Amino acid sequence: MCLAIPAQINEIAADHMATVDILGVTRECSLDLTPDAKVGDFVLVHAGFAIEVVSEEYAEETLELIRAIPELADVEGL
Repeated sequence: MCLAIPAQINEIAADHMATVDILGVTRECSLDLTPDAKVGDFVLVHAGFAIEVVSEEYAEETLELIRAIPELADVEGL
């Protein structure tokens, strides 16, 4: 099973690629599916794509669950 992980957008490049923070780890993801996303927004990232913009509250709640149940995601491998 794959999960979409909340991430905060730190930077957006001209090619619709974003630098995001996921639990303190920096990754790149595509914003092609979320063209209205802005720096500072939280997005759900799945397979290298931001698939939805979510509220900060939702993102924090989900990240707390992931921290509490590390089997939900390979937190070490992020």
